[in-house]
Amino acid sequence: MNIYADNAATTKMSRTAMNTMIKCMEETYGNPSSLYRTGQRAKEVLEEAREKVAKVINASPREILFTSGGSEADNQAILSAAALGLKKGKKHIISSAFEHHAVLHTLAKLEKEGFEITLLDVHEDGLVRPEELEKALREDTCLVTIMFANNEIGTIQPIRELGRICKEHGVIFHTDAVQAVGHIPIDVEADNIDMLSASAHKFHGPKGTGFLYTRKGIALTNLIEGGAQERGKRAGTENVPGIMAMAAALKEAADKMEQTSPYIKGMRDRLIAGLKEIPHSAINGDEEHRLPSNVNFCFEGIEGESLLLLLDEKGISASSGSACTSGSLDPSHVLLAIGRVHDVAHGSLRLSLGEDVTEEQVDYIIKSVGEVVEYLRSFSPVWRDLQSGKTQHIL
Repeated sequence: MNIYADNAATTKMSRTAMNTMIKCMEETYGNPSSLYRTGQRAKEVLEEAREKVAKVINASPREILFTSGGSEADNQAILSAAALGLKKGKKHIISSAFEHHAVLHTLAKLEKEGFEITLLDVHEDGLVRPEELEKALREDTCLVTIMFANNEIGTIQPIRELGRICKEHGVIFHTDAVQAVGHIPIDVEADNIDMLSASAHKFHGPKGTGFLYTRKGIALTNLIEGGAQERGKRAGTENVPGIMAMAAALKEAADKMEQTSPYIKGMRDRLIAGLKEIPHSAINGDEEHRLPSNVNFCFEGIEGESLLLLLDEKGISASSGSACTSGSLDPSHVLLAIGRVHDVAHGSLRLSLGEDVTEEQVDYIIKSVGEVVEYLRSFSPVWRDLQSGKTQHIL
């Protein structure tokens, strides 16, 4: 049995997105900046895609900027807000301790340039507390950037409340919504969001395509200079086939969300219940405020890398955390942020389900994880010390 359970890393392109992309490459291959008919037709479909994307998150088409993905969108949003803050003498930014590295590394860069960064605690449940955000705000705060849903443990933040607080204090609020867009409802107006980042390959679109939503009136700093594409804010000929495919995938995901979300959530809960039966295991993050597809566990006494390799031999594709850091031997910064100790954080497993998962597959995952954990513990000196009482169990 082959089961792909790493949809948080990337998703398979939908047939709708693929067909849209192929049709665009065959029929609408012109350069949108060209004045002749072929180019102008490409410009038309580009704007049609912008309208589709905007509608899903309740934005204006002119507030959508197409990018190469979520990392670029995060960088442009944060650097733009920082530049605006600098002009006003405001050099304080608030974020959370378990953001994606596209955010954290950009903040580290700004810190070297004299900005002060405050990282809010995300607590054991993986949630930011609105009252702690409000307490951390200062007169010189120019930006708050907090992810909509965590890419490793799947916890969904109280975005609407966080955004409301920022709005009341006149501070730009950005959210990295890469894991959330296309999976849970988002309304940038109701959620009080000023800037939002998204990536197509997380919702069955193509890799290398994404978008940045920026509320009207917020000036963007260019990352790429050159031509006048994207209203002069991102130079380079637009990837029209990729953008069209992204818009098609997003519309399809949004249209199907009401139907697919309860089903995926049911499979997720079935998987969580099964994995909880494994002794000395624990789910990471709040169970209620969680993406419908995300399951993240720690297992005491084992190494996550060995767990992944043995699951792969059983036909299960999974991960121990973010795909961007899968080559690292260090424990996940996300798990450390929610209070997991190093030894436990090393034994983590992230499973992210798709809408095509079946009960049979979920039960196979539960059985396989149990077998692999038992096998790895059978020759683990760490587990032997735990069982003998030489060291104390944490989970």
